Amino acid sequence: MSKRQLSQVIDLNKCIGCHTCSIACKKLWTDKNGREYMYWNNVETKPGKGYPKDWEKRGGGFKGGALQLSEAVPPIEDYGIPWEYDNMQASLMEGTGEQVLPHHNGKPVWPEWGPNWDEDQGEGMFPNSYYFYLPRVCNHCSKPACLAACTRKAIYKREEDGIVLVDQERCNGYRHCVKACPYKKVYFNPTTNKSEKCIFCYPRIEKGEVNACAKQCPGRIRHVSWMDDKDGPVYKLVKKWKVAMPLHPEYGTEPNVFYVPPINTTPPPLDGEGKLMEGKDRIPLSYLESLFGPNVKDVLDIIVAEKEKKRKGQSSELMDILIGYTNKDRFKL
Repeated sequence: MSKRQLSQVIDLNKCIGCHTCSIACKKLWTDKNGREYMYWNNVETKPGKGYPKDWEKRGGGFKGGALQLSEAVPPIEDYGIPWEYDNMQASLMEGTGEQVLPHHNGKPVWPEWGPNWDEDQGEGMFPNSYYFYLPRVCNHCSKPACLAACTRKAIYKREEDGIVLVDQERCNGYRHCVKACPYKKVYFNPTTNKSEKCIFCYPRIEKGEVNACAKQCPGRIRHVSWMDDKDGPVYKLVKKWKVAMPLHPEYGTEPNVFYVPPINTTPPPLDGEGKLMEGKDRIPLSYLESLFGPNVKDVLDIIVAEKEKKRKGQSSELMDILIGYTNKDRFKL
């Protein structure tokens, strides 16, 4: 157990799916040296197969207190083989010549899956189709399955901030951690033969600066602070207002990244005559419950009620927190 826990809350009602967070993370940590296929931060469309493909069906975590392992490590094809485009081909530069072929390691490759392959597809039939964006990073769990699975004791949780890290000197690349993480947020580096994962930008944290994914977000959807800081946004959203929920709490890892679920009645669906059905669910409540647990409706009722207060010109601490007017409102280290 760590002495303190640095946590993050992500408001799904404000995510615009721009992937700025993913690019900030990739340029900082994973753009070379065996990490090309890795997205420590990714933004996937839900409902969707996600990254890696079908990660929610692969197993891991704890069941009845017992550690569960996936049967196999996801192959690189399920993450998406990292391809590049030949920018010098005439068809791209001049509109002539052969078709531009993506390539990997100098060989042509036809992509069949990638981190955002099913972006914006969602489910349902027009005009009542639906989807929303779900940013994902390592949850830096209070009960990390990756840590429990590591026979080398290479994974540890820092006492000072609860960040979960992989000791590269001790790691032998057995990949038990990859199988154990139910969120599939531990990756194997084929160049170094080591496991790697999101480090919650701890070098930035130690200098008093928040994670790159949070700082660069143009939608201001992320809040970062200490879980025990009653004046911080995370405590207020998770503990006081109870509107931020962990993703798949049934996995038993006690995540420290939380989500404000999307309001599922906005915009409302249309009836057979094209009229708005006010108060009806566009996103099925059952689907949101499958992601965040059985209390989603109570959470959404609170958010909608506070949003209505704000619309009427009344004060609402919750709405002010979620709006996050300045960096000081969203980040408190």
